Amino acid sequence: MNSKAKKVALTGMLCALAFATVVAIRIPVVLFLKYEAKDIIIAIGGFMFGPLTSFIVSLIVSFIEMITISDTGYIGFAMNVISTCSFVTVASYIYKKKHDISGAIIGLICGVLAGTAAMIAWNYFLTPIYMKIPRAAVAEMLIPTFLPFNLAKHSINAGIILLIYKPIVIGLRKAHLLVK
Repeated sequence: MNSKAKKVALTGMLCALAFATVVAIRIPVVLFLKYEAKDIIIAIGGFMFGPLTSFIVSLIVSFIEMITISDTGYIGFAMNVISTCSFVTVASYIYKKKHDISGAIIGLICGVLAGTAAMIAWNYFLTPIYMKIPRAAVAEMLIPTFLPFNLAKHSINAGIILLIYKPIVIGLRKAHLLVK
């Protein structure tokens, strides 16, 4: 099997695994916010293949989630894509430029910050539509609710990625599924 076919197959497997992760690990935290570990799988794909792959996997998984198990509709889809992409594409872009442990750490820290900042902004704009409450009420929740939730979610995912990325890549290389 050529390397392009392997990449397409692995990308499909990442989509399936990320969706299975959402189904298996969906922990309600506060309001409509749920911790999902799919960003771990998507970021690993981004670290292996680059930010475009993580963006594509995020779109596919978020869409499948929206039409199957989500109760948040198109707004939840948009928020999932924004949250995941702002975290994983930033992290994988930096890791692609600096392909070592310090690049991974810097990328993940920047991803945590980008994901958290993006979700503060987008919660301000989209949550009033979703919850059907005044924007001022959402503004009051930004710092005490949305900030710690997103910071914790992205930080937990970043920590897990740092722990499992290397062993996964080593295993895929030994199985001749990943070149490099």
